[in-house]
Amino acid sequence: MSNRKVDVGFIFQITDKVLWNVFKKNEIGDVLLPFVVLRRLDCILDPVNQKVRDAYNNFKDKVTEDKLDPILRKAAGGLQFYNISRHTLESLRENPKTIEIDFNNYLYGFNKEVREIIECFQFDKVLGRLLKNRILYQMIDAICKVDLHTDKVDNHDMGYVFEELIRISNEQSNETAGEHFTPRDVIQLMIEVMFSTEKEVFSQPGIIRTIYDPAMGTGGMINIAKNYVVDVLSANQTNKPTIRTYGQEINEQSYAIAKSEALITGENIDNIRHGNTFTKDRFTDKKFHYMLANPPYGVTWSKDADYIINESANPAGRFYAGLPAKSDGQLLFLQHMISKMEYEGSKIAVVTNGSPLFSGGAGSGESDIRKWIISSDWLECIVALPKDLFYNTGINTFIWFLTNNKPSHRRGKVQLINAVEAEDKINEKTGFCRPEKRSLGNKRNKIEDYHIQRIVDLYTRFEEGRYSKIFDNEYFGYYQVTIEQPELDENGKPKEGRNGEWKADSKKRDKENIPLSEDIEIYFEKEVLPHIGKGWIDYDKTRIGYEINFSKYFAEFKPLRPTQEIKAEIQELEFGNKNDKGIMELLKELLG
Repeated sequence: MSNRKVDVGFIFQITDKVLWNVFKKNEIGDVLLPFVVLRRLDCILDPVNQKVRDAYNNFKDKVTEDKLDPILRKAAGGLQFYNISRHTLESLRENPKTIEIDFNNYLYGFNKEVREIIECFQFDKVLGRLLKNRILYQMIDAICKVDLHTDKVDNHDMGYVFEELIRISNEQSNETAGEHFTPRDVIQLMIEVMFSTEKEVFSQPGIIRTIYDPAMGTGGMINIAKNYVVDVLSANQTNKPTIRTYGQEINEQSYAIAKSEALITGENIDNIRHGNTFTKDRFTDKKFHYMLANPPYGVTWSKDADYIINESANPAGRFYAGLPAKSDGQLLFLQHMISKMEYEGSKIAVVTNGSPLFSGGAGSGESDIRKWIISSDWLECIVALPKDLFYNTGINTFIWFLTNNKPSHRRGKVQLINAVEAEDKINEKTGFCRPEKRSLGNKRNKIEDYHIQRIVDLYTRFEEGRYSKIFDNEYFGYYQVTIEQPELDENGKPKEGRNGEWKADSKKRDKENIPLSEDIEIYFEKEVLPHIGKGWIDYDKTRIGYEINFSKYFAEFKPLRPTQEIKAEIQELEFGNKNDKGIMELLKELLG
């Protein structure tokens, strides 16, 4: 993982010198994001602008618009964007008096894909306020002082610029805990675990693989994943694998950033699509080899309920396994990703909070979804992460790793890795994160490369230990049985019905969870009857449930202190020792 630091001080400089008192703190990102994109495009186009203008002037009256576009792309050196106007951001500074007209001509000079991106930023509103407050020229002048040429800021570092800008924007907007940006260290962990067994796959000549994120935000996961495969896993290969990235995002601004980065890095921008993943899947019937996501936590899907409920009734639909509570759509995203698995084998890594692991009892939608995933043998591993890794929330988070092509030694089993401990050098604890030198919002901890390697080692070794537990699939399942007890008469004898059967006392009705590995009758007779005396199981109400309880599996037994030690401590408190007075003596002094 790169530790390069990119100077983003310009964010605060422009905020203080240009935007202050015109835009609120939570609006700064709305202004800076599109201008950073424009500046980056402007810097990349700088060497080819004249060639594009010459080509445009030569062919604009000779060919149709659809034939002109590829000519201009070729003139731009194969880039997916160009600008036919006579302006650049730099040249706009030459004439402050005509800045509004010239800037609009400059924006309209971009090809339609760039114009769409600018529209998704809702840039017309931003531009209107800049003009109203007469600071458009100052804004352009300030952004031109930021050097975003590729020889100064490569594509990797440009991602960091976006990340920091978005983090600051979200932090100041007080976004909900579910609407957060995934830090690089968490993404890197997901990627390195997912691809830890894939090096041989990518060494095959002519290999083509796809990477997809259904809640891509600004596209960080798919871009970092591709870079890792090409630059790290395939570093020594002459023939690099072909990696195609895909993503869908509902938020217009995030989509605009992701699409602009695809433009800048030469990705196919048609693979970056806008829309609601639940109600308008933009990749219908498309399958992917690798999928990553950090869907929003605890965000309601009630406004999409009609569509989702209707699809859940279709056995071929994405949500047939079950529906979670409308207050949280995380398990809907997971089902969606499973529906996109390639038949030859796919891998999934998805971040969730604790809710999808254990919320919902037997027979609930959440439990049925877990049952479907685990009994289908798709769940490979779950890693429990340390707290305080995310910018906008300190809650417990988990990474689920799934595949429909488990290696033989993992089949029928699930590995749990408890990576929650923080590094503690004083007590010589290695841990799985270290404190940040300074907090970034709620992000107080960071996963370093050596922490990632430790987790990857736990995953690949696939052995039992303090931080790694391995269970059979059925271990997570249980029978939820209803225990009935008889209603008693005044003599303490069970009341009988017409056919001589005992009448159930609804006030004494109880439920018991019995592991799937147990025989229900034997368990009932051994573990339940001795405590209630008389009773029976209502088998018609039996349900099968699944849950994953990390705290239970990794609980460490602390032996009780010896009674003599406790007794001695109590006596010392009562009667004191040679250095301190006891309670009895202090009471005597107090009461005289």
